Amino acid sequence: MTTGKINVSVENIFPLIKKFLYSDHEIFLRELVSNGTDATLKLKHLISIGEAKVEYGNPIIEIKVDKEGKKIHIIDQGLGMTADEVEKYINQVAFSGAEEFLDKYKDSAKDSGIIGHFGLGFYSAFMVAEKVEIITKSYKDEPAAHWTCDGSPEFTLEPADKTSRGTEIILHIAEDSLEFLEDSKISGLLNKYNKFMPIPIKFGTRTETLPKPEDAPEDYINETIELDNIINNPNPAWTKQPSELSDEDYKNFYRELYPMQFEEPLFNIHLNVDYPFNLTGILYFPKLGTDMQIQKDKIQLYQNQVYVTDNVEGIVPEFLTMLKGIIDSPDIPLNVSRSGLQADGAVKKISNYITRKVADKLKALFNENRADFEAKWNDIKIVLEYGMLSEDKFYEKAGAFVLYPTVDDTYFTLEELKEKLKENQTDKDGKLVILYAGNKDAQHSYIEAAKEKGYEVLLLDSPIISHLIQKIEGDNSGLTFVRVDSDHIDNLIKKEENTISKLSDEEKAALKTSLEAYIPKAYSVQLEAMDSQAAPFIITQPEFMRRMKEMSQTGGGGMFGMGNMPEMYNLVVNTNSDLASSILNTEDKTHQEHLVKQALDLAKLSQNLLKGEALTAFVKRSFEMIK
Repeated sequence: MTTGKINVSVENIFPLIKKFLYSDHEIFLRELVSNGTDATLKLKHLISIGEAKVEYGNPIIEIKVDKEGKKIHIIDQGLGMTADEVEKYINQVAFSGAEEFLDKYKDSAKDSGIIGHFGLGFYSAFMVAEKVEIITKSYKDEPAAHWTCDGSPEFTLEPADKTSRGTEIILHIAEDSLEFLEDSKISGLLNKYNKFMPIPIKFGTRTETLPKPEDAPEDYINETIELDNIINNPNPAWTKQPSELSDEDYKNFYRELYPMQFEEPLFNIHLNVDYPFNLTGILYFPKLGTDMQIQKDKIQLYQNQVYVTDNVEGIVPEFLTMLKGIIDSPDIPLNVSRSGLQADGAVKKISNYITRKVADKLKALFNENRADFEAKWNDIKIVLEYGMLSEDKFYEKAGAFVLYPTVDDTYFTLEELKEKLKENQTDKDGKLVILYAGNKDAQHSYIEAAKEKGYEVLLLDSPIISHLIQKIEGDNSGLTFVRVDSDHIDNLIKKEENTISKLSDEEKAALKTSLEAYIPKAYSVQLEAMDSQAAPFIITQPEFMRRMKEMSQTGGGGMFGMGNMPEMYNLVVNTNSDLASSILNTEDKTHQEHLVKQALDLAKLSQNLLKGEALTAFVKRSFEMIK
């Protein structure tokens, strides 16, 4: 048996790194600026523990574009490298200096903010450059070094005359990447990936006009000075403690994140945990209403203040992806390009923490100022209701703050509802019946009829409400939700006395036969004795079938898709109405059919079921009647 080590040829691996290391070539700037940040933070740490005997100063990272020379310069004032270190860290592909540094100083450097892990970031330069130079001088008292490589396995390493500490990387941009020589392109990339890097980043200069001295003559010309154009915010709000921030600070940071968003957020949740993992961030609740199609991917994921992605699936629970904000964690496992997440138990723990933190914050807001929470309810309910459906841990906590508003804008928790309704809204089996409307205008007549009987009617109009009440009923066997236009409510709720029908059993049988002759098969005819002033024809839907149909339509064939459900309705006819007697006693079959169809169309109209050709025929028939 022969054993040995597999030899990976540099000639073979270099083109692969150059072509496939990252899916987006623009990532090169993020990686090189991140390397400069690491070099600066490493130096800061070594100074703090007394290992580096130099002045830290006020280091920055500078980006220069030489369009005429087709070059980009990335310059840092970090710890630099000796010639030996260049050999070690640059000429050995995938040897991570950050990884070695963290291992060497694992106890003292764990909070240093160092970013790199894989040692491949530097080579992203070759995705846009045909030649790369490194001019570097270590903080140690050793000569500077100059490394050059044209993208082949060959390189040169020679002394350099650089006298200042730090590293300058020079990219000679390839012909197929000349777009990166445009200032607007570089500015856009820095704003996207490096907006909150912990070291100030200079790109170009800006002029500032000095104020006019008080004793200046009238013809005084204001003096202007040229300043470094620092394009990033090294100390963003999420890196601070909540106690250091005011409400206005949070709003200002929201405007910084979303400069084109003119509507203020409703409130924010500041995440800050250091055990059993590190995670910070700020999540904002925007106004959402009932729109589930709102644009997602508004939460940005950072790793030590370096932008990674706006696809936070897996880290942020799905129901919270409708929010906006920032999450930053060095403990989130990322693949080599930092553009996707690996399946990892730590990610699930982070997701659970965010769920719990959001639930706790919502409960606190509810307890601190219920009136304000109620005022914001309609703008945030879709997130919370979706959370109850999709996250069991959130559902467990939601009972403390999720609200159920009535059509009269009174808000109850579920437990408050149970207590209020237990005396008046129970069915013959003693089960609590919670009436609700899905559309206040479309179901107005049904709402008014229920209120006249002293019943409380909720307004539950979210597109996923059918799914949610199904879940709530499953966990509360003693209650049922019934939409106010479903299975006439008098069949479900106890009444002290029943209204006596004016029609005999024989007459009711004859009436039903006459009605069924003209009523479509989708309608089930039900005769009921009601007050003579009540509507003669009322259309309801079987609660179960209507709810299943709504659930099948929510999300199409996606999240809640259940296929097509048939249309089924009940036609409840008031046997004490004058119309019922007229239909029964009319011998002229043509006139009888006319009465039934006109009454049915009126009932359909009240339920928004009369459309197209049927609506046109109804309007024409109605005009004929009033000639």
